[in-house]
Amino acid sequence: MRTSGSSRRRSRADRWRRGLAALALAVVTAGSSAACGSPRDASDSLLERDRVVIGVKPDQPGLGLRTGPDRFEGFDVDVARELAHRLGFTDDDLRFVATPSSVRERALVEHEVDLIVASYSITPQRKTVVGFAGPYYVAHQDTLVRADDTSIQDVRDLAGRRLCAVAGSNSWRRVTEEREIPAVPVPAASYSECLTKLKRRDVDAVSTDDLILAGFAASAGEDVRILNAPFTDERYGVGIAREDVDACEELNRAISAMYVDGTAQRLLRKWFGGTTLDLTMSVPEFEGCG
Repeated sequence: MRTSGSSRRRSRADRWRRGLAALALAVVTAGSSAACGSPRDASDSLLERDRVVIGVKPDQPGLGLRTGPDRFEGFDVDVARELAHRLGFTDDDLRFVATPSSVRERALVEHEVDLIVASYSITPQRKTVVGFAGPYYVAHQDTLVRADDTSIQDVRDLAGRRLCAVAGSNSWRRVTEEREIPAVPVPAASYSECLTKLKRRDVDAVSTDDLILAGFAASAGEDVRILNAPFTDERYGVGIAREDVDACEELNRAISAMYVDGTAQRLLRKWFGGTTLDLTMSVPEFEGCG
């Protein structure tokens, strides 16, 4: 009798868990395994599916960039693929789709995707709608400006300046609402559009996670510069259905193992080793599932 895909995955996942349990336990924080609430029926869990659809960014160099029909590359894409492999999925089981910031919650809630790995910061508001594994990396919000604009040296200098505001992103609100800096929001659909607006002088600054800015700065060359004046922590999580606690906990174990065996550090160096960012190489403190 032919073994089903879900049975093969359970077998592989069981062998993987037994082999790495002692290693991962040393680094997983107590919160990573805490489950609040009841998980869905096992048949509904990601762990029991034959295929997985993963949402990634299509327009963020270094993190998630579309390179062809149904083809994406970047740190987030590599992390997503590695995590899926550690849960027992093969490359043939994976499908990547574009998930701009404005559709991430809806895509998970309406089951258009199974996971989202797309510079998706964990926030209390988002956790009321979707679940998160991780974080798999802690980035820091910084600001990108034109190279010839020396009047902006840190976030306080954005007062009265035109700040790009991407639909569905919280980054610009952290400047105008949390920091109460009276910048002038200029709407944009994506951060790639923000970069175009910055180079055209339609905005004066783009403020978001430093990994995002590093990718755009590398693609724009000497036209722009990062202030290197970070002012927040951005905890990148793996978005998942809020009720799928079993899969969330497996993802946390997989993230821990990636840091223990050096995979996470290798991927960070692959995509950002040539930048001036001070990369964090230690396993982040997990939020806990549920």
